Amino acid sequence: MRWIKWLGIVSVLAACAAAGSVSATAVNVTVADAGGVLVDAVVSLEPARPAPPTATRTAEMDQVNSQFVPAVLAVRTGTLVRFPNNDQIRHQVYSFSPAKRFELPLFQGTTATPVRFDQAGVVTIGCNIHDWMLGYIVVLETPYFGKTGSDGRAQLEAPAGSYTLRVWHPRIKGAASSEPLVIAREPVQRRVTLQTTGAEPAAAPPDARVRALQDKFRNADPKKPRP
Repeated sequence: MRWIKWLGIVSVLAACAAAGSVSATAVNVTVADAGGVLVDAVVSLEPARPAPPTATRTAEMDQVNSQFVPAVLAVRTGTLVRFPNNDQIRHQVYSFSPAKRFELPLFQGTTATPVRFDQAGVVTIGCNIHDWMLGYIVVLETPYFGKTGSDGRAQLEAPAGSYTLRVWHPRIKGAASSEPLVIAREPVQRRVTLQTTGAEPAAAPPDARVRALQDKFRNADPKKPRP
């Protein structure tokens, strides 16, 4: 009889898992501007009721050939982000964005301590040494998000319900695009057209504090060429 009881428990768990998978609806969003589809647009679905918290997650924004890789990273609030440096030169990663202000020590290789991004918003990432390095970390309070690929499409899954569909891109004019979206059991297809600037935004010119740091590190390492 014990094995019959165990079989019943397994059957219930399997049924619950199947129900959970059925309740997740595919949402495919294509993002474009007047010139065509857009790569690296962050697409998110914000539920009417806040989604329950999840275990702490980790992510990486690498530094390769004096560029941030990926250039755009989407994470949920509370995520720990590492900034490994795979270049043969040192970098110093920083941000002055309101959603997350931080400054890592000058380093090469792997940083000892990841940075926790605990407030929603767009965080602009730069390097104190190399002015042209520019990246973005989009911190979201929802677990339902994705990023467009070379075809301009982002593929998400979310339970049935009422959401706000938001789309952000580094070249967007103004705030993120938003519109209401009701998800049922049938797959959803959406196309969002953004108003964008004509070119990728340049890194903000460093203020006096950043310039002082840059000069300090360059002077401390006379063998390192100036960018």
